[in-house]
Amino acid sequence: MKNMNQLMRQAKKMQEELLKAQEALGEQIVEGTAGGGAVKISMNGHKEVTGVSIRPDVVTPEDVDMLQDLILAAFQDASTKVNELTEQTMGKYTKGMNIPGLF
Repeated sequence: MKNMNQLMRQAKKMQEELLKAQEALGEQIVEGTAGGGAVKISMNGHKEVTGVSIRPDVVTPEDVDMLQDLILAAFQDASTKVNELTEQTMGKYTKGMNIPGLF
């Protein structure tokens, strides 16, 4: 029974560390860019968009399609960076584990 109690304490400690790591992810901001920085999207570690910046020279009514493509590309860039950040932060806890819905 002693080993079971020790195992439960270790599991509780790991759970607390995971929660702290997830909270810290929410405080970290990454920036995705497109068009050489013409469009920038800031996103936190929970994949919530926190800011959008668009240079005025890329806003032309004649080429809305290009602006939409730049916004999409910047969003995808930010999302990829969040995924990498999440893997760096949480990977040490979840390496080799398949836990659906953890992130």
